[in-house]
Amino acid sequence: MLAEIIAIGSELTSGAKLDTNSQWLSLQLAELGISVQFHSTVADDLQSNIDLLKSAAARVDLILVTGGLGPTLDDLTRQAIAGFTDVELVEDFESMEHLEGFFVARGREMPERNRIQAMFPAGSTPIENPVGTAPGIWLEIPRAGKSPCVIAAMPGVPSEMRKMYHEQVKPRLPGGEVVIRRSRINCFGIGESATEEILGELTARGSTPEVGITAHEATITMRINAQGKNEAECLQQIETASQVIHGKLGDYVFGVEDEELEDVIVRELIRLNKSFATIEHATAGLIAQRIAHAVQTDECGSSECYKGGTVAVSSSMSLEQEAQALLDSSHADYILAVGPEAVRTNGSSRLVSEIPVLLIGRNVHTETLLSWTGNPAITKIRSAKSALDLLRHELMKLS
Repeated sequence: MLAEIIAIGSELTSGAKLDTNSQWLSLQLAELGISVQFHSTVADDLQSNIDLLKSAAARVDLILVTGGLGPTLDDLTRQAIAGFTDVELVEDFESMEHLEGFFVARGREMPERNRIQAMFPAGSTPIENPVGTAPGIWLEIPRAGKSPCVIAAMPGVPSEMRKMYHEQVKPRLPGGEVVIRRSRINCFGIGESATEEILGELTARGSTPEVGITAHEATITMRINAQGKNEAECLQQIETASQVIHGKLGDYVFGVEDEELEDVIVRELIRLNKSFATIEHATAGLIAQRIAHAVQTDECGSSECYKGGTVAVSSSMSLEQEAQALLDSSHADYILAVGPEAVRTNGSSRLVSEIPVLLIGRNVHTETLLSWTGNPAITKIRSAKSALDLLRHELMKLS
């Protein structure tokens, strides 16, 4: 089964809002083994909506639509579906009762315009919306020589759409012939091309499972996409690929899925009953910010692992003197210090950013000089992550 996801709204085509619904729905359909072939976004124009539905129905078996089910004049999804199928809009009694009850329960008078939300293309089935005023629309369109094309239209409000999908749409969808599962493995300290070279054939096109490499703010992520007859087969593929990635990349690997370096560090500090504090010049408090967030979201709920820190533009002391003073006063096990940035020009007249990083403890003294060229906009985040990675490697020695 092939699918297309259509997001309706001029606020999307103008760039005023970001379409996150289509991404979320694609991931949901993948779990059913339904392959999404197209993402389409269309403005609030009736004829454009009709034309898009016609072309989509000719190329896919399932169309999921989000948006355009509200009561305002620019909400045109129901009219577009009716125009595409050449039928009239008819009132659904139960939907009108639900709509009127929604306003009564809130002590408000229902605007006359809201009645359009109880109107549906003839031959379609309303999809109940228990948390909003906009019901969805379910319609199967006959096609000559093919199975019917299914259209499921849902609200654009993400919370309403997701609830409707899980409770009303998903149970009606057939499972595909294959099951798709995904996994992510995150690395730091190695480049994208070097990662691909080390992994070799694992990242080749057409391999099973498919392993892709992406880079974001110096974090390298391996995206494993497995397809199989059942979930167990997919999980076995993911496990096999994961073992290869861990075996070849070793200590570059720090986490999985949404884990960031700071999440791993906080977890290890708590496990080892260790703590640290920070000094930041070039990173302007970014390390402290990320660690504070990780501490707040850690399931252990412990803040003892981070003793706080200082953020400074300049200092009369050397970086080592600053770090030693904070080590004595904070009673932390480690001090992670990022010095001020120095910019120089190399032989090719390119700007080079140099930032010293120091990690000290009772029996620890590690110093490195970070050197960056290229986009200065990501210097802070790359430096913050590099400093955190230095601490991660030190903690690994205790494991």
